[in-house]
Amino acid sequence: MAAMERLPSSRLLRVLAGILFLAAVAALLWWRHGSFAAIGRAFSAVRWDWVVVAIALNLVSVIARVLAWATVIHSAMEPPRPRFLLVFSAFGVGLFANAVLPGRIGELARVAVLTRKMPRRKGAWATLVGTVFAHRVFDIVPVLLLILYVVLTASIPTSARASMLAVIAFGVVLFAFAFVTARRPTVVSVEGLGPVRRLLAMGRSGLGVMRSPAGAAGAILFQIGGWTCQIFAVYTAMRAFGIHSPLPAAGVVLLLMNVVTIFPFWPGNVGLLQVAIASALVGYGVSYGVGVAYGFGLQAIEASVGIGVGLLFLAREGLSFAMLRVMPTADRAELPGKDATDGEERAAEGAATS
Repeated sequence: MAAMERLPSSRLLRVLAGILFLAAVAALLWWRHGSFAAIGRAFSAVRWDWVVVAIALNLVSVIARVLAWATVIHSAMEPPRPRFLLVFSAFGVGLFANAVLPGRIGELARVAVLTRKMPRRKGAWATLVGTVFAHRVFDIVPVLLLILYVVLTASIPTSARASMLAVIAFGVVLFAFAFVTARRPTVVSVEGLGPVRRLLAMGRSGLGVMRSPAGAAGAILFQIGGWTCQIFAVYTAMRAFGIHSPLPAAGVVLLLMNVVTIFPFWPGNVGLLQVAIASALVGYGVSYGVGVAYGFGLQAIEASVGIGVGLLFLAREGLSFAMLRVMPTADRAELPGKDATDGEERAAEGAATS
């Protein structure tokens, strides 16, 4: 009961922090430029044909990531497995949840959508949470390739290059550890385990795809394809705002976007993301005002895909926004036979009281 009472206040604090940060950004822009004229001019000069191309590239990126997750699920689960359209639907709901709610709740929303269609599948929660973890592990490869590309081609300080090389080394070690861990046979049994050991057990279950060279290679290639589409979407969005910086600048922006949104203090970390993007583009001769406008535009382009696809599949699954906020958590894997039923009951209660 006490946790329920603290939850609204924590959300309120995050919202207030976001508002204060946006106010600070506005004050900084006013102090440095005297007005928001540069931002207004940047939006008025937007080329909408490039915006459409950027949205299309983001959509293709989403499809590639869904294919990667479907590949992981196919390797981790015994038949019958969820169909691709259901996996796409779950991924879309997760995108929507991550776009409008703080705390990366969309990762577990994906699992909840799938388990609703497998109510009598023993261990479904544990296995599917593991596949989400594995799906994120496979992001390491394209992220390392992106960092290497930025280090070799982008205009960044020497100290930043050294830090990025250290991240590459850490990423290689982490991926190798995940690979070695996954090679050991694992039986999903999370009953009686503590929170940390439970998550590790579920993660190892999802990493079972690494025991299949073809499955692992397929998932990695789909992830690389998704990230490739995304960097070109960032580059295309630059053209929409009249920014003619080279492709390495788009790599820097994409890298910053993912770093800034690792810990979402408020939805999308709006304001913080724009400051980071504008600061990076100053080194490429882009004015601060145009960089901020581009940051808002780029975030809107990405959000339009996540929210648009998410709303479509949210309606398809018969879910509501209120139900997303009370999706069951990973500890529900202790009762695999009741996960979907309990999750629906909790969601219904939350929707009724919202």
